[in-house]
Amino acid sequence: MSRRVSYKFRLYVAGDTQNSAQAVANLSALCKAHLVDRHEIEVVDVFRQPKRGLADGILMTPTLVKLVPSPTRTIIGTLSQTQPVLQALGLETVVA
Repeated sequence: MSRRVSYKFRLYVAGDTQNSAQAVANLSALCKAHLVDRHEIEVVDVFRQPKRGLADGILMTPTLVKLVPSPTRTIIGTLSQTQPVLQALGLETVVA
């Protein structure tokens, strides 16, 4: 029996801007399609937590950070191009 790998993502957004809402929706859809019951998404609004964004080195939003499993990977943008996002996160070979 193979152990299913869990993924942890942190998505930095800037309030309720269109790009932020699009990134949240795109990440949620990607996880629903490819990582059912194997993901955790933390959303950090840099307008509400500016010190956290600065401490984490976030200069642009939306920014997605894959924290687990290693290696950590970062993507900036709305995550609208699914295949390049999967590839950048190392998920192109993950079977749902």
